[in-house]
Amino acid sequence: MLNTAPDLFSYRKFWAHRFGTAPVLPMSKEEMDQLGWDSCDVILITGDAYVDHPSFGMALIGRLLEMQGFRVGIISQPDWQDKKAFQKLGRPNLYFGVTAGNMDSMVNRYTADKRIRSDDAYSPDGAAGLRPDRSVVVYSQRAKEAYKGVPVIIGGIEASLRRIAHYDYWSDKVRHSVLPDSKADMLLFGNAERAIVEVTHRLANGEKISDIQNVRGSCIMRNGVPDGFAEVDHTLPDAPVPIVKPPNPYASKPECDNAASLEQTLPIKQKTVVNADRDHTVLRLPSYSQVANDKVLFAHAARIAHLETNPGNARALIQQHGKRDLWINPPPIPLETHELDQIYTPPYTRKPHPAYGTAKIPAWEMIRFSINIMRGCFGGCTFCSITEHEGRIVQNRSEDSIIQEMEAIRDETPGFTGTISDLGGPTANMYRLRCKDPKIESICRKPSCIYPKICKTLGIDHGPLTSLYRRARQVKGIKRVFIASGLRYDLAIHSPEYLQELITHHVGGYLKIAPEHTEQEPLDTMMKPSIEIYDKFKREFDRYSKAAGKEQYLIPYFMAAHPGTTDKDMLELALWLKKNGFRLDQVQAFLPTPFAIAADMYYTGFNTLKAIRKDSKQIFTAKGLRQRRLQKALLRYHDPKNWPMLREALKEMGRADLIGNGKRHLVPSWQPGSEKRGGDTLKKPKPAIKQRTMVKKKTPQKNKPRRRS
Repeated sequence: MLNTAPDLFSYRKFWAHRFGTAPVLPMSKEEMDQLGWDSCDVILITGDAYVDHPSFGMALIGRLLEMQGFRVGIISQPDWQDKKAFQKLGRPNLYFGVTAGNMDSMVNRYTADKRIRSDDAYSPDGAAGLRPDRSVVVYSQRAKEAYKGVPVIIGGIEASLRRIAHYDYWSDKVRHSVLPDSKADMLLFGNAERAIVEVTHRLANGEKISDIQNVRGSCIMRNGVPDGFAEVDHTLPDAPVPIVKPPNPYASKPECDNAASLEQTLPIKQKTVVNADRDHTVLRLPSYSQVANDKVLFAHAARIAHLETNPGNARALIQQHGKRDLWINPPPIPLETHELDQIYTPPYTRKPHPAYGTAKIPAWEMIRFSINIMRGCFGGCTFCSITEHEGRIVQNRSEDSIIQEMEAIRDETPGFTGTISDLGGPTANMYRLRCKDPKIESICRKPSCIYPKICKTLGIDHGPLTSLYRRARQVKGIKRVFIASGLRYDLAIHSPEYLQELITHHVGGYLKIAPEHTEQEPLDTMMKPSIEIYDKFKREFDRYSKAAGKEQYLIPYFMAAHPGTTDKDMLELALWLKKNGFRLDQVQAFLPTPFAIAADMYYTGFNTLKAIRKDSKQIFTAKGLRQRRLQKALLRYHDPKNWPMLREALKEMGRADLIGNGKRHLVPSWQPGSEKRGGDTLKKPKPAIKQRTMVKKKTPQKNKPRRRS
């Protein structure tokens, strides 16, 4: 069983709750005066525009702390070159809370080719350049300068995924944990509601932040290992002394089926420590200097860190950074349904702060009519950071809570015309799916419950989700409910009733799914199902669409340059796309984000899904700009701009037979605007007729932020 945690709303409210609920969290002294506040207890600093909507992290955390009785102010997108911008609300009584926003600031600003983006969806009118690179570090340091002695707590996705020594794609080097770099007092990782509430109440009760060291989901800097903890060296987890045969968490055979096989012991200084003692053990990882100078040790450390992410059995981690140690407490306990429901009950205005006037905030425009029904993901896709940030145990809202939010959108959101644009989450169809056995769930260390196949102990009943869809359609004033979040089709095909319900009533002409590739080696390093599963899903999709009398299309996403993907693999994918009549408009090159398993593969060249040794076989990874662009160009083989590069590459690969003007050729031998040769001009062939499955260039939701699954 998972360790228990106090109910999120069991704390006695702070005395300031007598001020009541603010119409919006204040962003100026004038607003504080109108509320009768002489100061803020907590000031949150964010790289996003402030939108009072639960999809925006600072609004959710701010309203949660308000429910606990604290006065919370917001400093949004401050001028990071002037400490006065961090003094606009005065000195906070308890602490500054710092986040880069809903996205990592580097992902927000730079493309996979390291080009600067021209806009920012989380800024007024989409303006770029309103937040600094590595925002958490910069904001934290400025907050420290603004008021000496005020604690600074960092969090959000940027801090969460940079909580350990990590590979940074943009500087192409291993960087410290963001905690010592930012000079903050504490880092909270994951969905940090439990941690932020506990820490805030403890500070309000007079504890010093330096004395708060045992909060789950937090990182601190300390000197050495405290009394009462046994230290495990990083060389031991791959060579345990077992009670039973130790499991391989990444074996092809699902091992969650047998709870007994998951129990193991580890030797610690000639002492056996069983699972029950994990709360008093700490696993020492290779130091920052070691992983920064040795890719084998980096890969080894990354693999171990990912194994210690189950809140039911994870141990604390420790990693030396210079003269001090980074201490990472075990992950937070997932929220229960009633707790998650309450987080969504505050009177959010569901609009941008009035200070923005008529300016449009693109991210809000995209999600203002959507509803998040769950969080977390047990898919474990190696390129994705959802599991590392939100956890693999899915946390769900109740039907009643979701319907109430739907009614609030209908009654209170400007511009609502009756269409809910999305009823989903990180993965649209993981609602209420979870391990059938709590004991197994609490000790399992597999990174995915559905790769290489669905675990026998995973509950995959889509009945509750089907029931939710049907109830949502009956809400008065709701005309349509669409599903725009990414769908795990390898789960959906096991629920015909759900498939029929989804395809008949909730597809707005297009449904997004992510097969990612067709070739097995790239799929294995991604931990994605085979393309045959996609083919099966497509047949069912077409069948139910036809039965409903609707012309509907799948929008599949594919990825280039992922670790384990060769140019030959991309060529096979391009040929598959041509054979099936796809001309992709939206394509993606792999972007190594911090703490993602695939980013560790990209940097080290090792498959970190397996134990790392000095003689471990390396996997191919496209790194050079030219090769990454070539792999991306193969996804858009139909674009004339890519033809010169593709013709050259095909010749180098010994596949010049694919250059020509026939149906079997991948790219033509002619080029638009080319001159006559030898008195003859190669004629442009007539364009092929697009098949029904072809992706059109303009879709109703083309610019919606993508949730990959």
